Amino acid sequence: MTSSKAPGPNAKHSWSTIARVGPPKRSAQERAADFAEIYGSYDEATVREQASRCIQCPDALCAQGCPLSNRIPEWLALAAAGQFLEAAAVSRATSNMPEICSRVCPQEKLCEGACILNSKADPVAIGSIERFINDYAFAHGGVEATPVMPNGFRVAVIGSGPGGIACADELAQAGYDVTVFEAMLIPGGLLVNGIPAFKLEKHLVERRIDLLVKRGVKFQLGVRVGWDLSLAHLRRDFDAVFLGVGAQRPKALDIPGGNLAGVVDALPFLIQKNVDSPLVDLPVVDVAGKRVAVLGGGDTAMDCLRTALRGGASEARCLYRRDLANMPGSRKEYANATEEGAQFEFLTNPIEIRPGPSGGVGEVRCVRMELGAADASGRRKPRPVPGSEYAVPADLVLVAYGFDPVPFPAGSDFAALAVEDWGALRVDRNQMTSESGVFAGGDSVRGPSLVVHAVRDGRRAAQGIHRFLQPTAPR
Repeated sequence: MTSSKAPGPNAKHSWSTIARVGPPKRSAQERAADFAEIYGSYDEATVREQASRCIQCPDALCAQGCPLSNRIPEWLALAAAGQFLEAAAVSRATSNMPEICSRVCPQEKLCEGACILNSKADPVAIGSIERFINDYAFAHGGVEATPVMPNGFRVAVIGSGPGGIACADELAQAGYDVTVFEAMLIPGGLLVNGIPAFKLEKHLVERRIDLLVKRGVKFQLGVRVGWDLSLAHLRRDFDAVFLGVGAQRPKALDIPGGNLAGVVDALPFLIQKNVDSPLVDLPVVDVAGKRVAVLGGGDTAMDCLRTALRGGASEARCLYRRDLANMPGSRKEYANATEEGAQFEFLTNPIEIRPGPSGGVGEVRCVRMELGAADASGRRKPRPVPGSEYAVPADLVLVAYGFDPVPFPAGSDFAALAVEDWGALRVDRNQMTSESGVFAGGDSVRGPSLVVHAVRDGRRAAQGIHRFLQPTAPR
């Protein structure tokens, strides 16, 4: 597939002679002016060199660090040999959207963070190689999407985010007749609505949806299951149901002034800035020339900061109550946000939002924090420093404190499904809820988490549905 030379996959010491090289990256000044992806791809010679840095561990820690247990050393060896289509096929064997996960996963916390080379050098550039081989496969006709022989069973998938896509994909490839119900008028869920295009361009999601359609999956858009459609209706028409409805209810900003004009939740802001479609009808949030304060320290906060800067904000400042070491957001995204001009104030907790002369947001009153003992999650718990209050001038506040599952209406038969104390759907090891034949996964089960976790849940649910409907079928 390529005539370029590269060390073979058995060159155990390539890592010591070949430095890790990141993918091409646009300058901060250029990329902050648009919503195009900021990273490019390797060329063939570079991807072979970078893949050859893998030492082919017999007990691969990278695969253990991947929630999907991707067969990483296998496709790295194939990529190092220039067998890109074969490498992509191995990648797809364990992931339903590797071209997407390679762009949005925090590899530094997962596969690359677990790479054994971290003890001696930089880890293998797993994410960038995964992106290359799968983009290469699409570009060279290496991804097939033909329907298979129907097996006679029908399954309803609720939600077209990463969990729903993965579940529908697995089921369609096993012969199930799958219909996806989506509340929005554009399919893709979180991948379209919640992730900015500078991290994941929307045509990649559209291509993945098109693949599902070619595999026979049907989509019904603008349908709010639980409001427009009952569980009884679904159980009548389908043999099983998968709920991948996500978690979009924002956590409350419970401080004085939290209801002032100019205090906006993160998700509506991101959707109306990132989805260029007349099908999305949300109030426009104008940030041009404004001082924007973003509350929170996760990836959603990073997305808000970077989106605000692209919208012309004069200042985008993150206020976060812990320090950088305890911030949940991706370090890669933090670095990108900083390069693009975002500012961070750590150990800072907002306690009040005060109005300006026009009655909207004028400033955020904050208190300095210090870290005390670790909490139940192992992170050190912040506590206020007495007498340390100060003000941060702001014209707009974006609240990125996270999200909870949206409860079904009290009168809906979906409301009878068992939930955890904090509202998440309760499932067993097969991802089945308290209702026989109704499965769930993703953020509606675990709370806001990674795309790759939703993909894993969707795959597990598909396996659970297969065992439920065909208990005697070969696995």
